[in-house]
Amino acid sequence: MMEFQGLRQRMMSEYKDTVGRRYFTVTGEYPDEEVIEKIIANGNEEEVLGKAIQEHGRGKVLETVVEIQDRHDAAKEVEKSLLELHQVFLDMAVMVEAQGEKMDDIEHHVLHASHYVKDGTKNLHTAKHYQKNSRKWMCIGIILLLILILVIVIPVATSLSGS
Repeated sequence: MMEFQGLRQRMMSEYKDTVGRRYFTVTGEYPDEEVIEKIIANGNEEEVLGKAIQEHGRGKVLETVVEIQDRHDAAKEVEKSLLELHQVFLDMAVMVEAQGEKMDDIEHHVLHASHYVKDGTKNLHTAKHYQKNSRKWMCIGIILLLILILVIVIPVATSLSGS
């Protein structure tokens, strides 16, 4: 029963809001609670609003209709803009997804490039070490060859000069 009473009060409140909006649309004035109660109590809402239309003149009603139409057009334009914005966001989501895959590929290649650079640096150090050792052994070989030549040339030269 409490639910029924709550529903009834909610419906009455919505009805009052509707009557108030219609009254404002016709007259351009916000009705107070007392005016709304009188309109509802008489039960002739249509007659009262019809009289208000006649009192305020057809021009006022037409102005109101034009204003309502302008508001409706503006609301449609906002709706259209929101749909366009929604489409932009959908397109952007698709582009971000595609770019995400490319970014993953780039990240993969960067990781491999980093690995290759580390290996290359290590190989350069090894090559430098081998080059250093190779020069050292070449110098030792040249010195030994010179010593060998001197060992052979000095006795031959002394034996030739002695004879």
